[in-house]
Amino acid sequence: MAMFVHLTPRANISRIRRSGLGTAIGPGGLRGVFCFPVLPSYTVTHQWLRELTGHHGPRGLIAVYLTLADDEPVTVGHFDDSDGPQRVGAAEAVRVVAGLREPRGWEVFVPRRVDRHEVHRIREVRRLAETRPLPRSGPVPMELVADACDRADTVALREALSLLGRRRRGPIDRVASLCGHPEPLVRATLAESIVPWAVPGVDDLLTRLSGDPDHKVREAAVQALETRAAVPVPRPRGIRTASPSVPEGALPHPRGALFHPRTRH
Repeated sequence: MAMFVHLTPRANISRIRRSGLGTAIGPGGLRGVFCFPVLPSYTVTHQWLRELTGHHGPRGLIAVYLTLADDEPVTVGHFDDSDGPQRVGAAEAVRVVAGLREPRGWEVFVPRRVDRHEVHRIREVRRLAETRPLPRSGPVPMELVADACDRADTVALREALSLLGRRRRGPIDRVASLCGHPEPLVRATLAESIVPWAVPGVDDLLTRLSGDPDHKVREAAVQALETRAAVPVPRPRGIRTASPSVPEGALPHPRGALFHPRTRH
């Protein structure tokens, strides 16, 4: 059996004990669970705590350890790898990550929900001593969003939104246009990405997405609203919670121009 760790808000403990780990949108639009192999180094094993703590606070996360059969199909790769993850068995994913000289930024994705009987234990997580951010290079995520919109590249757009979702704040007025994007997976990724943002207008945009025609988008938006309600996001000081003002039928493009929902970008 191969063991992995998944970090999640403390508010989810009861649900996990009752029905296991829920899913999020991952590589290729599949729904599943992100996790990381349990290695001898606590710091490496729980490396994603640095990124996620900014979303939920140092006391807002718990570690869920899960066991999978050695041949359980998973994907493994670096979050910023343009070639995408490898499809391997769970045991092979552990070997791949354990053999890396620099495993920071790597992740494993289980393309299904994790049943409660596969949850080995749930534990508190301690603050990591090392505080170096994950290595990044090239354009900032918002530039990647704008570029993907211009090229009509939905895969790149979803990856850029996922990078924005690692931040505590984001330009809600500049991504609001994606609420009318023709690809449902983009709209669902948008809902998941803005969950940690402590800026005005996030709940309004999620409420709008919760009425989306596509059931996957509605599901992602409702889950995002539930997470924000269970783990309140800090409100920025001196900023009123007014929703971004946009004209009816014409929303701001990520670079500042107008983006019409029915226009292919």
